[in-house]
Amino acid sequence: MFFDQLERLFRLMLLASLTVLAISFFQKDKLPDPGFFSDAVLVEPRQTPTQKSPFETKVNNQTYTVTPLFEYELSGVVVTDYESGSFGDIYHHRKWKDFLNVKDLCVVWGQNITSGVFRKLRYDSGPWTCFFKAPDRKTGKRFRGDQLSNNHLLTDELDLHHKIMRAAPGDEVRIKGVLANYQNVAIGFDRGTSISRTDTGNGACETIYVTDFSITKKANWVWRMLYRLSGVASAVAVLGFILTLLIRPAKRPYLRQ
Repeated sequence: MFFDQLERLFRLMLLASLTVLAISFFQKDKLPDPGFFSDAVLVEPRQTPTQKSPFETKVNNQTYTVTPLFEYELSGVVVTDYESGSFGDIYHHRKWKDFLNVKDLCVVWGQNITSGVFRKLRYDSGPWTCFFKAPDRKTGKRFRGDQLSNNHLLTDELDLHHKIMRAAPGDEVRIKGVLANYQNVAIGFDRGTSISRTDTGNGACETIYVTDFSITKKANWVWRMLYRLSGVASAVAVLGFILTLLIRPAKRPYLRQ
């Protein structure tokens, strides 16, 4: 009787946790209403000349030369992201030995926020790319492409690395650093940066060596917490059910007299 109740408990736990996992999966990256964000996301990125000289830095035994071009500061809303070296990524770590670019954040700001049009588009990130698609021509005309940027974030500091990795769609972020070119001479790797918000296509992404990073408004934190907890609960339920089957006494066969 005890093991029957335990099996039933783990079945119910698995069903409930999978339900929460599925719901929270679709809610955790939902873009908030414009009123959620501060006025900082309405301001254009600030780009000014820099006096910084080229410098070398080393990450995972790879040496990179970073050439600063402009001081840069951006506040905006993350609409999609891409983690360098994630499962299935064959470019950053394996092919190019690029351990300096830790994450890409596709960010919107300005009139895209105030009009609310940013919530009507679909976004997707890939290696070095951010794609967006409007549901119709009218919505597409309202969206300002010059108030969206895909940002390759570079850092060799562990604390900044952790902060950047915590950013997710819907979050309001503030990025400060320098627009920079960088290269790994040993393997012939070289990447530049855009210095304009109006360019498009290949090379239109901003490459930022980050000196300061903060998530100024954290979106959907309850759903993200539920997503993590329900994932753990699902795994516990599966393991518990299997363990119960292994340790329970064998049932005696029913004998008819």
